Amino acid sequence: MNPWERYVVPNLISCACSSRPIMKQRAKVVPKAEGVVLELGCGSGTNFALYDAAKVERLYALEPAPGMVVKARRTAGSLGIGKSIDFLETGAENIPLPDNSVDTVVITFVLCTIPDWQGALAETRRVLKPGGRILFSEHGLAPDEGISKWQRRVEPVWKALAGGCHLTRDTVDLFHQGGFRTEETETMYLPNSPKIAGFVSWGSARVV
Repeated sequence: MNPWERYVVPNLISCACSSRPIMKQRAKVVPKAEGVVLELGCGSGTNFALYDAAKVERLYALEPAPGMVVKARRTAGSLGIGKSIDFLETGAENIPLPDNSVDTVVITFVLCTIPDWQGALAETRRVLKPGGRILFSEHGLAPDEGISKWQRRVEPVWKALAGGCHLTRDTVDLFHQGGFRTEETETMYLPNSPKIAGFVSWGSARVV
């Protein structure tokens, strides 16, 4: 890991992923989480304050980046919820939880970055209980040709600077390919955000 990825990227991502438009998106889905919850890519703990403690039995916060885990632990401590969170310091491609053990998986602005998204969604299917669901809000491929064309042009440089973040992943299509059906899906361009990174989809998904 080079110095840019180790020291700059975690701070850059933490700042970008806690902007006002993105926080509004997170607030649309995170409070709906219930039961045993697994959050993929918790980052610096940006979602922690949005969970409804009355609904959440246990929170597993998965995050492979050591620098982000440090920030997330600080966030949990400042909120007084550190003892109610189990940190899983690994990638989403190998989730260290038993089969059929999770009620809700929260995926917010992270599916764009996971290198092996197929493996991550396969693991998500494995750990979800029958009837469990994913709650998601993600940015991805825009439906407008003029914007998607620029997304493809910019993506190689964007990925290098933004910790592997892809601009051209079609969120809903990824879930469908991963064996999920999406429900109550909505889309929009985030206000006050570059359109190449601002087309978002949010909703829920269940195993087909």
